[in-house]
Amino acid sequence: MTANHILPTLDAYDLWAASYPPAPHNPLMRAEQRAMLEQWPDVAGRRALDLACGTGRYARLLAQSGASEVFAVDFSAAMLRQVSAGSKVRANMMQLPFIDGAFEVVISGLALGHASDVRRWMGEIARVLKSGGVLLYSDFHPEAARAGLTRSFKDERNRSFTLPHCCYGLRAQREAVAAANLTLEVVHEVRVGVELQEAFPGSDSFYRQWRGLPLLLIVRARK
Repeated sequence: MTANHILPTLDAYDLWAASYPPAPHNPLMRAEQRAMLEQWPDVAGRRALDLACGTGRYARLLAQSGASEVFAVDFSAAMLRQVSAGSKVRANMMQLPFIDGAFEVVISGLALGHASDVRRWMGEIARVLKSGGVLLYSDFHPEAARAGLTRSFKDERNRSFTLPHCCYGLRAQREAVAAANLTLEVVHEVRVGVELQEAFPGSDSFYRQWRGLPLLLIVRARK
């Protein structure tokens, strides 16, 4: 059995970057991306931001969807080196280096749990959104966190690492949306054995144990 290590978020992503694919690399990630694409806004001809982009999978999809300009922002230089689409910017998502109303679309995949304050995070996104602009984000569901499930990865030496994660409940997220003067349009859950059904090693027991548990939350809001 390998020991589990907990690293600061930036250190974890810098370590993970070399082996982190620029496409959904497991059943959960594939279910997350399908759910995000079901709520995908019209980005054709619009200026878009992939916030906390990682290796840039959503930056690439924004470019493929016809966005006029794409910016990919992450605080990990190692992750940004893997990004192949858009203009790469290293920045903290809590303090973005953009003018007010810079974007018509903001996409953020599985990043809210790394925000130190959900209201500040939402407010900063609202600041850089134009009037009428759309925010679409995903995160690990607070119910999954309360059940004890964590986000982790293994490095090339088969060492396991768990990422720190702030758990924001549905009420806190709704209140943050309202405080940022955004209008909530969609709240969608990805549940074990419902939206997530793909087989994987050990999936039979996983689905028996956790069936119906919401693992992911997809939220769309408009300014």
